[in-house]
Parts: sequence; C-alpha cells; structure tokens
Amino acid sequence: MNVRVVILAALAAVLGAAAAAGAETIAITGATVYPVSGPKIPNGTVVIRDGRIIAVGANVAIPAGARRIDARGKIVTPGFINAQTQLGLVEVGGERSTRNSSGRGLVNADFRPWEGFFSGSAYIASAREDGVTTVGIFPTGGLVAGQAAAMDLADGTAAEMVRKAPVGVVATIQTGPRFTSDVDENTAGDANTANGGELSAPPASRADALAALRELLADARFYATRHDKYDAGALRGLIASARALDALLPVVQGREPLIVEANRVDDIDAMVRFARAERIRLVIAGGAEAWKIAPRIAAAHVAVLTGAMNNIPETFDRLNQRQENAAILRRAGVEVALVGNEGGGADEETFNVRNVKYEAGNAVAYGMSHDDALRAVTLAPATILGIADRVGSLAPGKDANVVVWSGDPFEFSTSVEHVFVRGREYRDRSRQDQLIERYRKLPRTNN
Repeated sequence: MNVRVVILAALAAVLGAAAAAGAETIAITGATVYPVSGPKIPNGTVVIRDGRIIAVGANVAIPAGARRIDARGKIVTPGFINAQTQLGLVEVGGERSTRNSSGRGLVNADFRPWEGFFSGSAYIASAREDGVTTVGIFPTGGLVAGQAAAMDLADGTAAEMVRKAPVGVVATIQTGPRFTSDVDENTAGDANTANGGELSAPPASRADALAALRELLADARFYATRHDKYDAGALRGLIASARALDALLPVVQGREPLIVEANRVDDIDAMVRFARAERIRLVIAGGAEAWKIAPRIAAAHVAVLTGAMNNIPETFDRLNQRQENAAILRRAGVEVALVGNEGGGADEETFNVRNVKYEAGNAVAYGMSHDDALRAVTLAPATILGIADRVGSLAPGKDANVVVWSGDPFEFSTSVEHVFVRGREYRDRSRQDQLIERYRKLPRTNN
C-alpha cells in the first residue's frame, strides 16, 4: 500500500477517534453550577474539551474558539445516575425474546447481563433527554442473580457503553419476585445442571437463603486455593459451579460489594450482621424499612439504594414503608442513592428510568435536603458503583457527563436544555416526542 495512503488513513483514524470523544471545546457560561463535590457556584462556567471537563468555576478563562452556551438563569449539574435499572435488559416485558435480565439457575454469580444489553433500546433516548447519563443494570431471579454493571447512555455498542463491569454481585434473601423471575421457566433439574452443584431448589425460607449465602461464600474461599484439585476431580462437592464461585471471589476479597435485595427490617439487620461476620462489603437494595435501624446501617458503612415515591405496602416485606425513608437514612449518615423503588423489574426500573428526578424531588418534599437529594442521584450512586473517579460530580479531569436545566431539576416543569455524555451533546427525539408531534394537531372530522 502507498505510504501516503497509510499516513492519511492513520490520520483519519486519529481525527475520527478525537471526534468520537467529543474533541470540540464547549464553554457553558453564566449558570448556577452545582459541582456536588463542593458548594454551588453562582454565575459559574464549565469548560469541556476532548470529552472531559477541563475547568469549573466562577472566574474561568474561556479558551479561544470554544463554542459558548449561554446558560444565564439556568442550572448545571452532573448527569444523573440511576443506579438500579433494567434499561437495555428488558424491552418488551411480555416478549421473552427481549428479556435478558436473568440466567438459568439459582446461583448465577457469573451471569454478565451487559453482554446481552440492547444498545438500541427505545428507552435510552427518553432517559437521556431527562438528564440521566449513566445507569446501573441489575440482573434478577434466583438466590444470586448475577453481576451488576454501570453503563453510560452514549451511542455505540453495548461493549462501548460499559462504564464499569462488574460493580458488584446481586443477591436476595427475601421471597417473591426476585426469587422467581425468569427462573420459573426452567426446571429444578435445569437449575441444578446450570449450577453444577448441590443447590437445586429455591431456599425454603429467609433463614435457608441466608444459610445458602453463607455456604456459597465459604465454598468460594475454599475453592480459591484449590483450583488444581477441583480440575483433577479430587475436591468435595461444592454448592455452585466453579464459574459462579470464581465470580464471587471479588466479594469475599472485599473488592466488590454484595448487593442484596432486602426490604423488611429484620432482613436488613440480618444482612448487616452477615456482612460484618463475613467481612464483606454490603449494599442494600430496596430498603423499605431501613429507616428503623438507620444508625446501625450508618455505623456498618452500608449504602442503600431506595426510592421516595411509595408509602403503601405492596407486600408484607414493606409494612413499614414510608416516603421519609431516604431522608432519615441520610440524616443518620447513610450513603443513599435514589432509584425507582418498586422492585422486581417493575416499570420504574425498565421503562421509566428517567423518573429518578421525581424520586429526588419527592425525597426533598419528605425531608431530605436539596443538596443531599442531588448527591443521591449523582455522586452517591457513582460512589456506590465504584465510578466516582470519573463521573458523578463536576471537576477538572472528570468525564463530561453534564446537564443544563431550565430551572430546578427536581421541579416537574423543568426541562433539560443540553445534555452531554462523554463530552458529546445529544439532542434526542424520543418515542414520546414523536407521539406528541404526531398528535399535536388532530385531523378534522365531519362529526
């Protein structure tokens, strides 16, 4: 091949990569800027270049040639993070071929849902145009559902959207939807074959589930130092497959949290005690009754993923559910991330991921400070998911997931005016936008 052609091709590749990373320099000026990691900045400026934030402050020099966005009277925040969703994992709830949120068995610690993520989901645009730039995707079903991941809502393939994977292993000790899910479509024998171990039927009770988790972690530690004997067939039977036990090693070694779905106060307390005894990191998902032992949860350094919209108990696990839950937890010192708190792959986790801003607004209405609510949809979930070094706050060097709002982001009437993911601005036309345009002017009838 001609040397000149090779050089030009290489140059085109470099320029293409730079463009994809958001090589344009952008200065958002005159806004009230909420860095989250520090106090708000009146009349502030945020400068973005090459996909990253290069400056944040009140007296920032604007680079020559930068595209300016006049944001006087507007508010600028980090992109919102909804930490517990099934976005991209379920597209049509009633159609099995579009559901990719669960594995085959009861212990699926090695299940990696991001490998089945649908990058063309119709719900990505609606989430992004309402200020959500990153989501956590959670598997469902079984005792151990699988591994969670953090995904940026940027254009690209599923692999290119991954922010971090895995971010933890998801489990449950409560009965109900999290145990059943798509596992119901498999027989006990299939589950046993998938696990390659002894756990062939769902635990009979919460205590049984906790015992199974205890045995799982013990077997993971046991297996970790005996790979050669396992491969030689000289090891005793284990509760789960080698793949599943391998996937649990980051949990038993303290590198990743065990994320446990639990709502009843006794279940939450049992898991706090379990985590202390097992010396593992714990995150509680759901946490409907967590407020009852908020100081204990804070003392154990356990984070909670919960919502603020519901106060009507849907199950016996949530008899003491209240909308002040998030505020009480935060006042006690718990790291709280606000999510849709329906649970079980419900609408808030799948189709209305964007509604996390209403969870935050409701949390403020029920006693959480505005600053804490903003943290609960930005820096707190980033911290829990292990991505706070790159996103979740506005600071030089961080990736440019940035949103310009017309007003207070928690007010119902506020809209997103500009949204950047990895430094690229998105101007989405969601399915809802298309429907509005289609039916804005109805055709005349003769009736």
